[in-house]
Amino acid sequence: MGDLTEQTATDVVLEELTRGGSPRMKEIMTSLITHLHGFVREVELTEQEWMEGIRFLEETGEKIPGEFILLSDNLGVSVLLDLMNHRKPKGATENNMQGPFHQEGSPERAMSSRIFEDDDADPLFWSGQVRAPDGTPIAGALLDIWQTASNANYQLVDDRQPEHNFRGKYRSGADGRYAFETVCPVSYPIPTVGSVGKLLKAIGRPEIRPAHVHFKVSADGFEPLTTMIFTKGDPHLGKDPVFGVRESLIIDVAKHDTDEGDRKAPFYTAEFDFVMEPAA
Repeated sequence: MGDLTEQTATDVVLEELTRGGSPRMKEIMTSLITHLHGFVREVELTEQEWMEGIRFLEETGEKIPGEFILLSDNLGVSVLLDLMNHRKPKGATENNMQGPFHQEGSPERAMSSRIFEDDDADPLFWSGQVRAPDGTPIAGALLDIWQTASNANYQLVDDRQPEHNFRGKYRSGADGRYAFETVCPVSYPIPTVGSVGKLLKAIGRPEIRPAHVHFKVSADGFEPLTTMIFTKGDPHLGKDPVFGVRESLIIDVAKHDTDEGDRKAPFYTAEFDFVMEPAA
């Protein structure tokens, strides 16, 4: 300690990690301290800037619930963790972040029925198949689905919407097919009233998420899948603030301007097949 200098400070701190404790925690903290000290040196951080950073973290933790998750999303940490922890074999549907708006207890709904209780937007009839990588249909797969209403709000945070609006669970049929009625998803801004909003503004980052629908798919004998499906043509696809867009998860939504059977124009259709990874 007596010869502590700018050059030796990192080694002195790391030496303290050799005195015992959890090996995994020591591994994590060694890397964290090494990279953090390297960052301070690289940018020649001033004391004032460090204190501004401290105040930013204090504000993030104190004022708005979920703000640290939002920070993780916008720094790309959430998506990196998702990519690392859910590596999929070729051909399987890519995983994606669950996000903060999933809610347990959504009702199980009948095949092809509406997922919403109230909305005036033109209907979107969504269908597809759940299958294994070899093409075998997966019967009885459970699809837990949620999205925003056409007002760009999730029911979970919008008291004006009825309970379970745009939330529901569906079972695939014997042929692996599933279907439900919804409305076209819309883009929406992430919360910007807290410290993360200030950060986005300071570095010129966008705040609008492209339109998407969330899915959690589970079936016996297969790895659970959590993902989100985006719609082609959304102007925000190339600048998602939480880095969630994948090319394989973008689909076409077709508009129909003439009646077809009991479907009255205008209406939309979309289709997506989920390919599930067999359980290890």
